[in-house]
Amino acid sequence: MTNKTNTQKKLYIKTWGCQMNVYDSSRMADILRPLGYAQVDEPEDADMMILNTCHIREKATDKVFSEIGRLKIHKDNKEAKGGKMLMAVAGCVAQAEGDFILKRAPVIDMVFGPQTYHELPEMVLKANGNERVVNTEFPSVTKFDSLPLEQQQGPAAFLSIQEGCDKFCTFCVVPYTRGAEFSRPVDKIVEEARMLVDNGAKEITLLGQNVNAYHGTNIDGKTWGLGRLIESVAEIEGLQQIRYTTSHPRDVDEDLIRAHGDVDKLAPFLHLPVQSGSDKILKAMNRKHTADRYREIIADMRKVRPDIVFSSDFIVGFPGETDQDHEDTMQLIRDVVFASAYSFKYSARPGTPAANMAGLVRPDVASKRLTELQTLISDQYLEFNQSCIGTTTQVLFERTGKNKGQLQGRTPFFQAVNATANERLLGEFVNVKITEASAHALVGEVEVV
Repeated sequence: MTNKTNTQKKLYIKTWGCQMNVYDSSRMADILRPLGYAQVDEPEDADMMILNTCHIREKATDKVFSEIGRLKIHKDNKEAKGGKMLMAVAGCVAQAEGDFILKRAPVIDMVFGPQTYHELPEMVLKANGNERVVNTEFPSVTKFDSLPLEQQQGPAAFLSIQEGCDKFCTFCVVPYTRGAEFSRPVDKIVEEARMLVDNGAKEITLLGQNVNAYHGTNIDGKTWGLGRLIESVAEIEGLQQIRYTTSHPRDVDEDLIRAHGDVDKLAPFLHLPVQSGSDKILKAMNRKHTADRYREIIADMRKVRPDIVFSSDFIVGFPGETDQDHEDTMQLIRDVVFASAYSFKYSARPGTPAANMAGLVRPDVASKRLTELQTLISDQYLEFNQSCIGTTTQVLFERTGKNKGQLQGRTPFFQAVNATANERLLGEFVNVKITEASAHALVGEVEVV
């Protein structure tokens, strides 16, 4: 009898970037599993390595080449022993610079963009035949039509409902690497959501580059927005919590606001990137909303769900940003009050309109502004987290903690929580009393019923 473990191949995936990339990596593993690939946590002795890349951050391409150089030794060692290791670059850097990657890194066997990973079996076959593969097309048939349904996800699962972007913010490469906005049909999403719950998911996060731009077709031919979709997904028995990310202020409509008030399973947390509090900078970014419109959305959400908290993204030092523009952003942060946020100094992305803009902000000035902004937001995090001390909240325990006997999870407000708890509670929603708080995490005690 053949020993299955001897024929099983090892797949190592390193993922950078957004939650969509994390989702994509899990789906690549799903696709490769029937070919005999089992995912591993370390690259040593792998049969295939995939670098799933992100083009958003500064020097993204340089970081990919640095990682290729670091991992190349594992391929060399494998081949020195007479084995074979395929090495691939996937994701947004691959989409933007596929030919350049193959030219500069001869060790790479495959380069493919985020719209093509459903074609992985064919690409692997070609690469195993010593053909170097570049696949950065935008196929006419959506990848979602070709993906297997089975996924190995935990109690907090992710479900992609929308991809691509039509907004063309001047600083962003996503429309060029992910393509135009596309929404999956309603029935396919609900079917997959039911499958995830049947497989043990208690929470589902609906994913999209602009998730609230979702406009999917129902089986009756009618178009649904995100609010209506959330209502339908919430009807699934056994599902206890719904989240969605990432949103754009331009696509927040009345149905979505109403869903936050009507759907109890929808978490009281919204990540809604604003980028700047200056109308002048928002216009230069092509955001097509104003700072006051953002404030209105926040106020409308709080009317229907008073306990909702907000997260956002900020770019500091965008070309043309003045001290007053920075102060306008600081004032918006004071007005809204955030429970968390991501903030970065502006860095140019080749091929984007902002890369050619005048009025660059001196690096030292941008650094000073970023420190001021992060200090203000950190104070807001800490104040919110400390306000939770003494309260009891439901926490979905997703993993074991760093300390023995601890489990980690998140509150409905997306706060990280550590608590001493029995491992049998993994994958369960549990009442936890918060006892300690820092700006970044909470500590709690499981309440005994």
